[in-house]
Amino acid sequence: MNLPSLKNKALVYAALVSFLFSSTFVRGECSIEDSPADLSFTLQDVAGNDVLLSDYLGKVIILDFWATWCAPCRIEIPGFIELLDQYESQGFAVLGVSIDDTVESLELYMEEMEMDYPVLVGAGRNDVFDTYGPLVGFPTTYMIDRAGNICEKHIGFSAKEQFEMELLELL
Repeated sequence: MNLPSLKNKALVYAALVSFLFSSTFVRGECSIEDSPADLSFTLQDVAGNDVLLSDYLGKVIILDFWATWCAPCRIEIPGFIELLDQYESQGFAVLGVSIDDTVESLELYMEEMEMDYPVLVGAGRNDVFDTYGPLVGFPTTYMIDRAGNICEKHIGFSAKEQFEMELLELL
């Protein structure tokens, strides 16, 4: 057995495990002092309407940064739609912020995916990305409680069941 080779494999394995756990789910504390979400931004939706994030204060929010070219985003979106359909009446909202797509491509994508929640145009909004970033992977999704605190941050794909578990804790 080649010892340096085994050591390298162990390092690669440790790095992979670390990456998987750090990039898919990061548990945050839900306190105003530690993790307030900046909801002071106004973004336009695909119809050109202004959407003020602070209008959603008082609801549990999934704030999802995504792109039409992102395969994991495509997998997550149907789960967000299902969760919204099930829990909207209990004070839950989903806001999708497209990071770089044109309004035309977003309209087609929203129709194809049957997205029924606000899709906000993030292209050119470095102020928003700087506040919620760095956005190092997509999707990057925040779970925000009714008081406006970031309670969870997901980088990369997370299952609908994971979001639902977190959502139920906050409703």
